[in-house]
Amino acid sequence: MLTLSFFFWLLSIPLLMSSFTHPKCFWRMKQNEDKDGDVVTGCVFFLAAVQSPVEKEHFDSILDVQIPTQNYQFVLPLGFAVEEINRNPYLLPNVSLIFYFFTNNYGGKKAFQNSINFAAKRHSLLPNYICEDETKCEVVITGPMLATSVSLTSFLQLYKSPQLTYGPFNPILSDSEQFPYLYQMASKDTFLARAMVSLILHFNWNWVGLVISDDDQGNQFLSDLRGETEAKTVCLAFVSMIPANTHLYMSRAKVYNNQIMTSSTNVVIIYGDTDSTLAVCFIMWKFQGIQKLWITTSQWDVITSKRDFTLDSFHGTFAFAHHHAEISGFKNYVQRLNPSKYTNIFLARLGWMYFSNEASTSRCKTLENCSLNASLEWLKLQRFDMALNDDSYDVYNAVYAMAHSLHEMLLHQAENQPINSGRALDSDCSEFHVFLKKTHFINPVGDAIDMNQKEKLQAKYGIYHIWSFHHGVVLKVKIGEFNPYFPHGQQLHLSEDMLEWDTGIRQMPSSLCSVDCHPGFRKFHREEMAACCFDCTSCPENEISNETAADQCVRCPEEQYANTEQNHCLQKDVIFLSFDDSLGSALSCMALCLSVFTALILGVFVKHQDTPIVKANNLILSYILLISLIFCFLSSLLFIGYPSSATCILQQTTYGVVFTVAVSTVLAKTITVVLAFKATAPGRRMTWLLVSGAPNYIIPICTIIQIILCAIWLGASLPSVDIDAHSEHGQII
Repeated sequence: MLTLSFFFWLLSIPLLMSSFTHPKCFWRMKQNEDKDGDVVTGCVFFLAAVQSPVEKEHFDSILDVQIPTQNYQFVLPLGFAVEEINRNPYLLPNVSLIFYFFTNNYGGKKAFQNSINFAAKRHSLLPNYICEDETKCEVVITGPMLATSVSLTSFLQLYKSPQLTYGPFNPILSDSEQFPYLYQMASKDTFLARAMVSLILHFNWNWVGLVISDDDQGNQFLSDLRGETEAKTVCLAFVSMIPANTHLYMSRAKVYNNQIMTSSTNVVIIYGDTDSTLAVCFIMWKFQGIQKLWITTSQWDVITSKRDFTLDSFHGTFAFAHHHAEISGFKNYVQRLNPSKYTNIFLARLGWMYFSNEASTSRCKTLENCSLNASLEWLKLQRFDMALNDDSYDVYNAVYAMAHSLHEMLLHQAENQPINSGRALDSDCSEFHVFLKKTHFINPVGDAIDMNQKEKLQAKYGIYHIWSFHHGVVLKVKIGEFNPYFPHGQQLHLSEDMLEWDTGIRQMPSSLCSVDCHPGFRKFHREEMAACCFDCTSCPENEISNETAADQCVRCPEEQYANTEQNHCLQKDVIFLSFDDSLGSALSCMALCLSVFTALILGVFVKHQDTPIVKANNLILSYILLISLIFCFLSSLLFIGYPSSATCILQQTTYGVVFTVAVSTVLAKTITVVLAFKATAPGRRMTWLLVSGAPNYIIPICTIIQIILCAIWLGASLPSVDIDAHSEHGQII
């Protein structure tokens, strides 16, 4: 607790110094704070209808009150909506809307007591007694804090007063049994988690932090976010659940600080209430200079909320807001407000919220010196975001919901009670609820509004990029939209040309648990690591990965091998006895030379076939022998060159048959010579064998036997090309 006190004492030093300084810059830093408690954003509005014109001075007197600066973002849209409806001749003709509001400046029990006291004053009349020509049933608009709405619920239920709430949609308030007269104006945020994850995936992030409030809404958002991240392989670096209890938070503050400071993520999702311990958490983080890219909702919009803490960082902020068009005429309404009509307090508060430091003080350094005819027209030149945030837009729609419901009720009364007592607004809340529950209309912006809580539409989101420049200048640009009604893959639309980073370059910061593995490496997950975190290990031998962030390596085919970087498969060199090789060339030349030499001998035999020496060598057998020898020499060429299935079959069989012919021819010649020496006497069997040419039959008989053996061999084991791809690296033998 001492540490917290010291911390806030440090934060108060600039305010202390401002008391000794010209108010040119520091006047805009003095909030409207009461010494009795902390400022809590929120207003309670009471809407009623009267059957008489309303003077404009009526609203001037209502607005001329002291309220927290932040609450003007709710008061101005409500006043504008009431003024629009009162000018509209087709909506509530002859009926005017009036409003009162109560500002809840405190939290806790004091806020509850103040809310009850003010509501009791509004309902102090007897239930059946109507004073003036005013609605018997008032509509109460509460928010944006859940505590503000709940604190009045039990009291308003006594009168069955319709309670319209602005602020984020809360499932707790959807219980019709517990809150029968409460209506939430906000759209459901069912797809908020999906919208944020879609943005994360668009920028190829997978490592994000999460800071949420420790309540039912925070737990529901965490459940939705986990469902989306697990399906899309996005991991949460840390989850900080900030408790609502201040003392409990301070006891764990060091843990929360260590989580975000030591985390390697550059992207943090924020979801929770701005008026909670989350605000304290971010003040401390800003003081410590933590630089992250924040993804959050419009509640944390630094332009429209004007908090003392801002999510300014080097990378900026992405804010998701409910998509709606600009309200026509609202800028002119704010710009034409005349400060001279109000007290100093109002102008000071409005100036703190909307005026820039330099311009406001240079034009009117003191409130007394301001021109009586001055207006807020020059707001558009200042640091002012006139586009309504989600809460302000809900207030605007709440007024129109009340007007349309009352309009339908009056039409119904006119049709069923043509002759009335002149008290058309004399209806109790029970009758008004019947019409309010069935009310659905198109507001002036063009959006469909349905008050049936069971048929609430899902929110469409506008995505804004917010970042801070020097001297406190903050810029907010709409960069895209998310529509949950579009098909998957088409729900997110971003215009990246609208993105400008503080660094002056259009470069998105990365937020990855692990850097993607380069080609040649694969991911290696450890058991204790998250799914998005991994180590990179090189691919095994003869395996490659040719892309980044590869989960597995791919083995190269048999005819290929991995290169040194293991990111590409190379074709292996095929090694065989080629005619271009020295050995192949030598064998080829030898075979050709022997074939030519044998052919020359054959030519000599043919030329001298009539000579006695040639005839004595058995001319036919000599021809067969020489020709078979030629084919024997030439058949060796089948063993040289690129092997194929045909050459594999012909290599063995061709040489075997031709060589058998040559050997059988030599055998026949030998037997012929032996018989010639044995056949010395006529009439002997040897002579008959020699004369009949029996030795010549040896050649076909041996050849046929060889052919049969070759056929059996081919049938039993057909030869094929044998490839050895493993003995030598990078080679196929």
